Amino acid sequence: MMGTSHKIILGDCRNMQEIPDGMVHLVVTSPPYHNAPFDYPDLFKTYDEFLQLMRDVSIELFKKLAPGRIAAFVIDDMLVKGVKYPIVADITKIMTDAGFRYRDKIVWRKPEGYIRISHRSGVVLQHPYPMYFYPDNVQEDIMIFQKGKFDYDYVRRLNRKTREASRIDTNDYQMNKWYLNVWEITNVIPSKERLEVGIAAFPEEIPRRLIKLFTFVGETVLDPFLGSGTTTKVARELGRNSYGYEIDLELIPVMRRKICYYSSSLADDQIAISIREDARKLGTLLRERLKRQDWAQRRKRRAGKQL
Repeated sequence: MMGTSHKIILGDCRNMQEIPDGMVHLVVTSPPYHNAPFDYPDLFKTYDEFLQLMRDVSIELFKKLAPGRIAAFVIDDMLVKGVKYPIVADITKIMTDAGFRYRDKIVWRKPEGYIRISHRSGVVLQHPYPMYFYPDNVQEDIMIFQKGKFDYDYVRRLNRKTREASRIDTNDYQMNKWYLNVWEITNVIPSKERLEVGIAAFPEEIPRRLIKLFTFVGETVLDPFLGSGTTTKVARELGRNSYGYEIDLELIPVMRRKICYYSSSLADDQIAISIREDARKLGTLLRERLKRQDWAQRRKRRAGKQL
């Protein structure tokens, strides 16, 4: 397999000046969950600020994506301070307003034993009456959008070596039920032992399936919210090129370790990391917010006990 090229830009993904228009064959990303208490507390001042970010990014993605190609978003509605935000519906409208077609939705179902601690469903145990029901969430959505329609003559024009190298393993496809619109995949559990501590990373199996299903070897994958570098890592392993944008400067060490930046095992691959002036240090800020929230909650619990 020929060497691949990967460019990671530390900067705001609303400006993707480093990528020529029409250069990207697949977008795989998970935007920052709107003010998620565990990961992004008060990152956005308002919900409208989050939506405006997504509007700006959707316009940029439409320019960078090749005709007929796919943009896949791992997203979910978000509960923040008792308010449920319809993120899936709003991003669907934002993407279609930008010119994309809504192609499909895949439900990513997580094992029940792997969900984060929740007290929502337990309310009924304390108050076994109507109107106290709030379900625990064991799923997210993988929303699939397409820029127009794909020209399948493109596949026939590919050289045989590339086409065969990109062949989907139909045994894996059937055995792991890729053909369903519900994918059973274990999520990445927050812990101090894992590389992405404090980062809302998605499991490698999600970009692996999407890259195999929607790109050919040697094509280019983009993740505008790269995080710890999962999409780049998987694209590299599968012989695809990639671009990744991440605004948080403090994630550089994690990215380097995840993508084996210093490894000689894939010496033919080229990896470049550049830092723009609009990059920020978000990690420390968010961790401090989490500490303050945790302290406030403990103080509230102590006050409750005293009463």
